[in-house]
Amino acid sequence: MSALLEVKNLSVDIPLAAGMLHPVQKVNFHVDKGETLCIVGESGCGKSLTSLALMNLLPKKAIRAGDGILFDGDDLLKASHREMASLRGNRMGMIFQEPMTSLNPSFTIGNQMEEIMLQHRKVSRQEARDRAVYLLEKVGITGAHRRLGQYPHQLSGGLRQRVMIAMTLMCGPDLIIADEPTTALDVTIQAQILLLLAELQREFDMALILITHDLGIVARVADRVAVMYAGQVVEQGTVEQVFEQPLHPYTRGLLTCIPIPGKTKRGTHLGSIPGMVPSMIGGIQGCHFRDRCPHAFSDCLSNSVELRSIDEQRAYRCLLSPEESARQAAAMEAAQ
Repeated sequence: MSALLEVKNLSVDIPLAAGMLHPVQKVNFHVDKGETLCIVGESGCGKSLTSLALMNLLPKKAIRAGDGILFDGDDLLKASHREMASLRGNRMGMIFQEPMTSLNPSFTIGNQMEEIMLQHRKVSRQEARDRAVYLLEKVGITGAHRRLGQYPHQLSGGLRQRVMIAMTLMCGPDLIIADEPTTALDVTIQAQILLLLAELQREFDMALILITHDLGIVARVADRVAVMYAGQVVEQGTVEQVFEQPLHPYTRGLLTCIPIPGKTKRGTHLGSIPGMVPSMIGGIQGCHFRDRCPHAFSDCLSNSVELRSIDEQRAYRCLLSPEESARQAAAMEAAQ
């Protein structure tokens, strides 16, 4: 299957007074039609900036570079502002973290939803309004006609996020990028929103990039996973491969932080990753994870570490072979 979106060596640099910040460094991944890719990692690892780079919504001073962002065969790195404007909201949609800051408080829900379709489709305002009502009902909002006349502050956080999802679907996009869409919601509403996204994706046959730091969410909804650390993808594979046999020490560290029903004993301490994330201002020599890695050795400091492909789906960024990585993981688990 040919990829709907293929990202090749994407980098983002931001000039600061202290020097050049490199928050995204040679990131590679692809997403097929109808597939869910989860990009996971701790705060500050470059997940959100990667998603903004795909949509060309970066800060003005940011510099976006790479070998290509191929969306259905077209390179978005070469697209003009007009071409990107025709794609955003039309064939590519984005759901942001906090809907209250994403929705315009000065306009009603109906105005904002209708505007998207009127911008990209040759339809009447009534047709756009009918589409908005249909999608609000589809995302589980009752009294859709009445809601169209309300302002964002009149809705709860969960309803605002449902409105954001409905807005994203107005033009039937091929790809949705959801940047931690449940962060500001309570646990019960989080589960409802994730289930809703999964159902809509299947119904409309859309590709979904879900950005999160919650591995529990990843386990429930992902087809494939890309793990990011300090601006780089350090591991990727199917959700079964990454969860059952993680190859990068950082991925293993993340997984030890999660309690496992039936395996984690009551009263025992969950795992943690010691140390601090390195500064991404200026260059980082060698492995970005070396100062926090229990298996680091001299070559990790002196050698650049490239992403090693095992097969079409599986890759990781480490000097250890897959066999040695598995032995180290088994030894650590036995010692705990």
